Amino acid sequence: MLFFYNKKMLGETLLITIKSSENNIYEDKKNITLIKDNSGNLVGLNIFNVENLNLAGDGNITLTDEQKEKLLTRLEKNGIKIDLDGTNEEYFVVGEVLTKEKHPDADKLSVTTVNIGAEDPLQIVCGASNVAVGQKVVVATIGAMMPSGLLIKKSKLRGVESNGMLCSKRELGLPVDEEVKGILVLDADIKVGTKLKDLNL
Repeated sequence: MLFFYNKKMLGETLLITIKSSENNIYEDKKNITLIKDNSGNLVGLNIFNVENLNLAGDGNITLTDEQKEKLLTRLEKNGIKIDLDGTNEEYFVVGEVLTKEKHPDADKLSVTTVNIGAEDPLQIVCGASNVAVGQKVVVATIGAMMPSGLLIKKSKLRGVESNGMLCSKRELGLPVDEEVKGILVLDADIKVGTKLKDLNL
């Protein structure tokens, strides 16, 4: 479950993503918008007027136990029961670039395969000019929400399937060196599958 809050962009609104879905159905209920898939399953919530939660942050946030308790009380008063436990951090892992090929229909894109420690490597289309075979990189896997609010989904870029994103420091919300362009390249001795949260960046 992902929580997104940006007062400057959206005002006092909390966005909750439970799971990725397309062709959603929206249902309004007392300053809460329920987002459901075609089968009627709840996949997200837009909760307005959340001043009493005293939220802080500019993108993905983590709720305190007190904030969760207040939010659950409000939801339950509207007949909504969900489990608010969950973290976005699990979706960001270290991967190793195994292959890199030119995209067949885009000069500035590469088609990579990346080992993140799962049974099969991921095919990921990447637009960074510095991506290379053998690099250790940060991979945002499907279901990750970026600090910008972008939700990573399985997609096609110019006709080629992509199952994640190779991340730059800027995209991860980390301090940026303006002279360094492209994706973040990690030390070669970092173990594949390590969580981003466990790196000292």
